[in-house]
Formats: sequence, C-alpha cells, structure tokens
Amino acid sequence: MNIPSAIMLSALCSCVMFAQESKPAAPAPPSPPPPLASPEVHSDNSVTFRFRAINAQEVKLEREGTEPVAMQKDESGVWSVTTPPLQPDYYGYSILVDGQRNIDPYNHLLQPNLLNTGNAVHVPGPPSLPWELNNVPHGEIHHHFYRSVVANDDRDYYVYTPPNYDPKSKTSYPVLYLLHGYSDDASGWTAVGHANVILDNLIAQGKAKPMIVVMPLGYGTMQMISVGWGVWNRHDIRDENFSKFREALLTEVMPKVESEYHIAKDRSSRAIAGLSMGGSESLLTGLNNLDKFAWIGAFSSGGLPEPFDKDFPGLDGKANPPIRLLWVACGTEDRLITMNRNFRQWLQSKGIQHTDIETPGMHTWMVWRRNLSEFAPLLFR
Repeated sequence: MNIPSAIMLSALCSCVMFAQESKPAAPAPPSPPPPLASPEVHSDNSVTFRFRAINAQEVKLEREGTEPVAMQKDESGVWSVTTPPLQPDYYGYSILVDGQRNIDPYNHLLQPNLLNTGNAVHVPGPPSLPWELNNVPHGEIHHHFYRSVVANDDRDYYVYTPPNYDPKSKTSYPVLYLLHGYSDDASGWTAVGHANVILDNLIAQGKAKPMIVVMPLGYGTMQMISVGWGVWNRHDIRDENFSKFREALLTEVMPKVESEYHIAKDRSSRAIAGLSMGGSESLLTGLNNLDKFAWIGAFSSGGLPEPFDKDFPGLDGKANPPIRLLWVACGTEDRLITMNRNFRQWLQSKGIQHTDIETPGMHTWMVWRRNLSEFAPLLFR
C-alpha cells in the first residue's frame, strides 16, 4: 500500500469512528409502572379495587352477585372503586374496560372458567365459617386424566380423600359425586367452591361423615362450551349433553374411581349433587338411577325442560322408600327460582318426598358454598 492510500484509509476509519461516537444512544426502555394494591381489603370489610387503563373511556367493576359499578379515574390513569363493607366470603369479579372483560393483573387469586376467567377476593371471616382455612386435619385432592369414549375426548376429574385416608387400608368410604355448573371446569368445586376446605372443617367438627368426593368434568359434549351461552336455546345440544354426561359418569368415571379408591359400592353409600347445570345433571342421573343413588342434592338447578314427565318417566310416590334424601335448593333472588319452584311442585304432585330449601341470594358461589355446608352433614346418616 502506498503512503497516500494509507493516509486515506486512516482518515476513513477516523470518520467512521467519529460517526459511531457521535451517534446518540438509544433511549432506555420505559420503566414498568409500579404495581397496584388491588384488591385491598380494609378493616371494616370494604374492598378497594384498582385498575390501570390510561386511555380507557369507561371502566367498571363487575362483582359476583351485583350489577357492574363505575370506577373513577385519577390523574395517573388508575381507576378505582371502594365497596361497602362485605360479609366474609370469597367474591368473584372482573374489570370491564370499555365493555371488555379483563383480569386484575395484580391479583393472583383466579377463578378458572371455560368462558370467562376472573379473579376472586377473600374477605376473611371467623374460623366458624365452613370455607375458612383452619388448623384441622386436611384431606387431599387428586387430579386424574382419562380418555372418554362416550365424549370422544380427553378429560379429567378430581377426587377428594378425607383426612387419614389410607390407600393400603381396607376401610371403605361413602362417596359424593359433586358436579359443577355451566362454564366451569372440573376444578370448579375446589378452586372456587373450596369444597375440600368445607369438608375438612365439617369432618373435623364431627358434623359430616368422612367421605370421598368425586368431581368430574360435567359436559357430555363440549359443544356446550363451543357454542357459548346461546347453547341453552339449542335443545338438541342440551339433551345430548345431559344424556352423554350421565353415560360417561355411570360407565367411565364411577367404575374408575371405585376401582382406584376404597369406595363403598352400595347405593346407601352413594350421593350425587351439583349446582346449576350440575344440579339438573344430579336430578336427571340420580332420580333415573335410584338403584345406584340414595342421596340427591340440587343447588339452583338450571336447564331442565318442562314438562318434567318426559325426563323422569315412571317417577312417582313409590320412589319414596329408596330415596334417603332429595334436597332441592335455590336462592330467592336467583333467576332460576321459578323453575325450581315448578319442579318442587311437580315432585309434590307425584307424591315424592323431598326437602325444599330457599335461601337469600342470587346465582352465586356464595349461595352454593352454603348449600354444600348444609347438605354434606345430612349424608350417610
């Protein structure tokens, strides 16, 4: 390389280095906003909910059992609202941002749901409440998976075994088949209903007999979910759902759990109960299979078509001896109260003994947790 060329190359390198040194540094990524305290439970049991949505036009709190209420925006784009004092319980909720449902990102307590996953807030109460976690012996929750021939899919179910259950022991236990409602999944009764905590407390207090609880996926066809809430206007899908669920429970789930757990197989040791859709499934399965179930509970049943004779052929007063308990409950503010009252009147017209339960409340888990707390102690006596 001759000297002029070397000088030119050196000058070019200097220009490149100068350009690199003079190029402004890329701006640092913005810092994430600080986390919000949401939900915040106050000493008087009121709760403040907060949600950051700087560009939203309208934000509302949709809390279980109430109409949506408007939240107010501050100068930093945080929306908030404080409830009146609430009774101790677990309350589901979502945040509606310009009409779209959102999860509260700073709350780890989720409510799983196949259509609308949401959050929950726990307003703590005294240890006497059945769903409060206490220092008592605890049972275990077991999660199982299997291939359903009836439904032609892979599905799951949960099993609660009571404290001191020993798989090596020959001691057998009565069983409660506990069914969730529409849009829930198989975890509904434990993740949202806290059924395992309720049973732990009732058993520890001597109010309920130790029992195994089986919680299956409550759909005979998953079209019930894929079609959405409008499916209840599709009587063909609804009827297929009820029919195939019953078949899957009787021919797949029950044989599996009775072979894997120490479950007593006589009908006096077998109960079935559920909420909403699961309440109807409990009635349809239990009352049409009285050779298998002696204890039947229905909480806020929904989806039973009228007239009822079609789905319960041959059911009359002669069924009274086999039925140890037929427990039909609903909240007085529930939109399904009329159907439940009509069903109870139909039972009465047939001479079928049953227990009518009406409590304050809407179509909510607050009602169903109390239903289970009252129903379980009556079983297997």
